[in-house]
Amino acid sequence: MSSTAVLRKEGEKEKAFLLRYRYLILRRVSQLTILGLYLGGNYLGWKILQGNLSTSKLFEIVPLSDPYAVLQMFLAGTIVGTDVIIGAIIIAVFYGLIAGRAFCSWVCPANIFTDIANWLRVKTGLHREEKRIPFPRSIRYWFLALGLLLSPILGVPAFEFISPVSITHRGIIFGMGLGWSVILAIFLFDLFVVKNGWCGHVCPLGAFYSLLSKPASLVRVGYDLKKCTECMECKRVCPEVQVLWMIGKENKPVLSGECTNCGRCIDVCPEEALFYTFRFKKSGGDKDAS
Repeated sequence: MSSTAVLRKEGEKEKAFLLRYRYLILRRVSQLTILGLYLGGNYLGWKILQGNLSTSKLFEIVPLSDPYAVLQMFLAGTIVGTDVIIGAIIIAVFYGLIAGRAFCSWVCPANIFTDIANWLRVKTGLHREEKRIPFPRSIRYWFLALGLLLSPILGVPAFEFISPVSITHRGIIFGMGLGWSVILAIFLFDLFVVKNGWCGHVCPLGAFYSLLSKPASLVRVGYDLKKCTECMECKRVCPEVQVLWMIGKENKPVLSGECTNCGRCIDVCPEEALFYTFRFKKSGGDKDAS
């Protein structure tokens, strides 16, 4: 084989790799960039993003706040500043009307560790030995309600006080301390107990964004039944497989708020039957995608 042919073949392999993992790569870039900006803001004095995921400032002007944390603070009787409330509204509008539950896959640092755990499950064959544990995905909504219920009783933001997401993020920025034990617990839970256990079954923050984004969020994963060969690669990689109920059945976009818009199903679909689209866009023979 000539050197030109070898180079062409290597180029095709690289292209195929980038195509199969393009959104996964972009997600990691997004997560690490956001962490880097927070680190730069808190340690190097950068004026781009300062604070943490609970409350921060963009360019020292635009407030950004976790709406679930702010809701807990309000219920706990904490005096919440106007800028914090405005920041919560901005985030709620962005995810509720535009990005859906993208926080979980494009921003949250815990997602990096849970994805690694899931990758190891497959590489080590643990997924084949998985025992069916009665651990319903709906339990996260009970934890969501529990966090809101306990906040006024305890007088503190109940979930935010122990949130692995916040602890992980603050730990990476300000020094881990016992934060490593939280990361390790989530990692081991996902590796040995339940696939996508934390993000897909337990995390009340994910449940909150699911409810927030379900009614109207614009960005969705579209599906073209005509192109689909039902290889089910999408269901193999999807962290919220129940949202892909229409595969092989109906020509409809993914409208469930539990979809994290991670794009892995789009990455692995060999027929390009899955793609990013807008909620109300007509496509693939659907009269109305809404």
